[in-house]
Amino acid sequence: MPKRTDIHRILLLGSGPIRIGQAAEFDFSGSQACRALRAEGYEVILVNSNPATIQNDPSMADRIYIEPLLPDVVRRILEIEKPDALLAGMGGQTALNIASTLAHDGSLEALGVELIGCELDAIDDAEDRDRFKRVCEEIGLPVPRAIACASIDEVLTAAEEIGGFPLLIRPAFTLGGLGGGTAWDRGQLVEIASQGILHSRIDQVLIEESILGWQEHEYEVMRDAADNCIIVCTMENIDPMGVHTGESTVVAPQQTLSDRDHQMLRDAALRLIRRLDIKGGCNVQFAFNQETGEYRTIEVNPRVSRSSALASKATGYPIARMGALIAVGYTLDELPNPITGKGTTAAFEPTLDYCVVKIPRWPFDKFRTADRTLGTSMKSTGEVMAIGRTFEEAFLKAVASLEMGAPHPRPLTLADESEGEGQIERAATPLPDETLENWLRVPTDRRMLALIEAFRRGWGIERVREISGGITRWFLHRFSSLAATEMEVMAHGGSPSDIEGDDLQRWKGAGMTDAHIADALAGFPASGVRELDHDHGPLGVMERRHELGIHPVYRMVDSCAAEFAAVTPYYYSTYEGGSAPPGVDIVPHERRSREDGSEASRHVVIGSGPIRIGQGIEFDYGCVHAVQAIRDEGHEAILINNNPETVSTDFDTSDRLYFDPLNLECVVEVLLRENADGLLLQFGGQTAINLALPMHERLSHLRTMGISTKLIGTSPDAVDEASDRERFEKFAKKNGLRMPLGLTGATSQEVRAAVVEIGYPVLIRPSYVLGGRGMEILSDDNQLDAYMSEAYITPDKPLLVDQYLGGAMELDVDSVCDGESVLVGAVMEHLEEAGIHSGDSTCFIPTQNVSEDILQQVKEWTETIGVGLGIRGCFNIQFAIKDEVLYVLEVNPRGSRTFPFVAKSTGVPLARIAALLALGAKLSEVEIPRLETNLVCVKAPVFPFIKLRGLDPAPGPEMKSTGEVMGSHEVAAAAYLKARMATEVPVPTSGGVYITVRDSDKEDVITHATRLQEMGFTLHATPGTAQVLRDRGGLEVSTAYRIAERKSPDALDLMRQGDIQLILNTPSKSGGAILDGNMMRRLAVELNIPFVTTLSGARMEVEAIGVAKEGMPEPRRLIGT
Repeated sequence: MPKRTDIHRILLLGSGPIRIGQAAEFDFSGSQACRALRAEGYEVILVNSNPATIQNDPSMADRIYIEPLLPDVVRRILEIEKPDALLAGMGGQTALNIASTLAHDGSLEALGVELIGCELDAIDDAEDRDRFKRVCEEIGLPVPRAIACASIDEVLTAAEEIGGFPLLIRPAFTLGGLGGGTAWDRGQLVEIASQGILHSRIDQVLIEESILGWQEHEYEVMRDAADNCIIVCTMENIDPMGVHTGESTVVAPQQTLSDRDHQMLRDAALRLIRRLDIKGGCNVQFAFNQETGEYRTIEVNPRVSRSSALASKATGYPIARMGALIAVGYTLDELPNPITGKGTTAAFEPTLDYCVVKIPRWPFDKFRTADRTLGTSMKSTGEVMAIGRTFEEAFLKAVASLEMGAPHPRPLTLADESEGEGQIERAATPLPDETLENWLRVPTDRRMLALIEAFRRGWGIERVREISGGITRWFLHRFSSLAATEMEVMAHGGSPSDIEGDDLQRWKGAGMTDAHIADALAGFPASGVRELDHDHGPLGVMERRHELGIHPVYRMVDSCAAEFAAVTPYYYSTYEGGSAPPGVDIVPHERRSREDGSEASRHVVIGSGPIRIGQGIEFDYGCVHAVQAIRDEGHEAILINNNPETVSTDFDTSDRLYFDPLNLECVVEVLLRENADGLLLQFGGQTAINLALPMHERLSHLRTMGISTKLIGTSPDAVDEASDRERFEKFAKKNGLRMPLGLTGATSQEVRAAVVEIGYPVLIRPSYVLGGRGMEILSDDNQLDAYMSEAYITPDKPLLVDQYLGGAMELDVDSVCDGESVLVGAVMEHLEEAGIHSGDSTCFIPTQNVSEDILQQVKEWTETIGVGLGIRGCFNIQFAIKDEVLYVLEVNPRGSRTFPFVAKSTGVPLARIAALLALGAKLSEVEIPRLETNLVCVKAPVFPFIKLRGLDPAPGPEMKSTGEVMGSHEVAAAAYLKARMATEVPVPTSGGVYITVRDSDKEDVITHATRLQEMGFTLHATPGTAQVLRDRGGLEVSTAYRIAERKSPDALDLMRQGDIQLILNTPSKSGGAILDGNMMRRLAVELNIPFVTTLSGARMEVEAIGVAKEGMPEPRRLIGT
């Protein structure tokens, strides 16, 4: 059936901020849908609260609203825009829940808006656990025995009826398994089920018999209105059931099912999607018992899911684009297959002649106290994907892409168990067998590397299978072969220059990187591969490899195993199991000609890798802008990245895409293949910038091979001058810039001496870091001892010790420079005082409390830094103001995480301008839009504490947020209110407030408490705070006990009774208040009660409550749309 002509305007819902369980995969699918619908002539209105994504760039949709994704707000936008249809299947669980609410309460019908892309009945049948179970039984699909419950009493009855633990708890209508888990006893059952009922939109959980140890398989299915059905991709989890698929290491296509078993599951998946009448993409999950051949249907996602992004990138089949076109009436046989061009239609099933491995990226390197156990509730922030001709090659490429710990598997030692002083000594002692058994038994982020270690120690397949709870033997044989290849390299030993060509080809064919081979040849020294000299290190292996003419070949992701000609410029590297032909696999086609007849240059842009805390979707936004700018200038843009969730890795974003690890080896091989002219590093966050100096050292080697690549943009020397503490201090002194007093320590003794010289409080952190990892404020020797016991110091990775500017205001400045002049994009004022990481602070454009004199000085210093360092492209500076005196805190010689927020607030596309400057343009030649706006824009952080138990939710100098939201309005308090509401933590307008502040804040909190009481709130406070509020403020306050006093009522009692709707708590650095504060903030997260930890935050919260009492501010269209 051709496309529908009775609808013209379509409103598309985004997925909101990046959070655990809902990362950038929906920005990717939403962007693909926007482009597809606009190409068909539809007018697209987009609603999304996340400023960091390319999806809500002005060029992506006709009208854009960056507003809270809440049913009331979306209803109001529907009233204003009057669209014909609502497409909700591209915005993850968030969008689906909103669409479901607006359909059930009659809003869509009243406004004449049709829900397209997924039927309401299909959503309810798939998401309501009880209805889903009945649907499966009706068509004869086996499901685990389960009972739907809406209260704890029902849960306990259900547990008795099913009989025997463990039991699985699955909440309905939630995201990333939030509130679910496996209970091994009655206590755990009550705890997990209470959380599940709290987080479910319909207050329902399913108590289910456990099928732990069965295999998990996923089928990604497409269907249209004419009942054409195809399986786009099959996927298999290495981890047995019991671990959420988003937390599992996933392999595509399936490796271990017989054809008969595969056909059985395929038929079941097609039967299910037909019965649910889903039109578009959907994902079906099965559990399969290898011993008996039985299976169970676990769940179906009636929308584009996290697995769809993986399936899309694994096969090249654009699931979201096809889903959007099916939603407006097309059928699969009418649509050409975008991969093969005119050869085939979209109604054929992709065939893969390669193996794909996805490994999640967890935040445990930042959150050392978090529980690392993996279960049915997600904890990972992102993922990497790698492609190879064998499982071993793909798996090792995925490990190299993670940027976590060692870039390849190494023998496990005591140093892998804990960081800190004595790390080098512990690295010489192997991990005890009992610890290794534990790492195999309990699923954590360490389990895959523990499998290889077990085979290094000669453990048998059956023993490892039994300990690991039933991992399939096929995978265990593969891990065993990885260990065997490694042992072979170790046995060879010696220098890279002694390696024979046959040996090296075989090792490369098994997936080993140059660094892995160098490490194994040297016998895995305790100090690591970095300590090896040039001839014995990775460079020595690379030079020997090049001398022998051993290079990877590049294969296209063509979705049809080369049966048809494919047109996608989307590649992966492989050594073909050791049989790759010698020589560089040069790009087969000629360079393009530009409009003026000159030959196009080839520029390579480095992406930012997996989404993690400190490096999120904002950097992908910069990469996409850079690629577009290069293409607009008539040059060829080549992109290297390994994140399947992003727009940058869409097959038509760049001229050629390489899906490979972002390490030196892979980048050098792409430069050789492309004969690249330029390499652009400033948009891929710290990942790409960290390649600047090592890449600079490789250029001479590339010259000998006839390649004259230049690092375009800011020079590696300028990057080092901005990032290296001592060099930048000299620069600041020479140019009359003020910095807080700071010293560097390369050993424990030096660090302790620096602390003595500066005096407490100090801010301590590693150099060259991202997202403030390992950054803390220390106020006494005990805290210093605790920090040093976990810190990792080496001479090339010193620690920085700074005077801490308590109570200072922090500013962020995003700018671009062409080497001679500077354009300041925006000056942002942080709501929280300096010392809270800039990525975790709420910030305002324009500044609200900064004098004109200081702003003038900020602009002058920004110009001095940009021109003085010779920046070409983008840079970000953090300043602090204390007592009307300006200080420079740090300079980042790259795009920052606030670039997209600045662009959405001011209408100035800084990332695009920066890319043009890096290519050699001058600011005077670049067209800069000047959009007049009187709006105040606010960026607010979104935190993952509900998913990560065991963390103190108070913000500090180390970044903890996963994503961000934005609000805009003429009035600052209304803009702040919108941003706060977009975080989905409620803004209370009545009820009780609990106040407990440190002594220095007790006087100042009186004004906020008075205003809250005037607005009708009841005040509760700890004894000290209550006394000040009564005696000095004349306020009515109920006193609550400190938690440590073990009397009732304390804060926790009041919160559990539902008496507290807001908490004002400025953390104290000493005594029982620390523990009290931590317990209270943890419970506030569990109960979704908002808490504020700074007085400036309290001021804005109180103002926002005042605005909220008058009604929700009107939605505002994004400037420029």
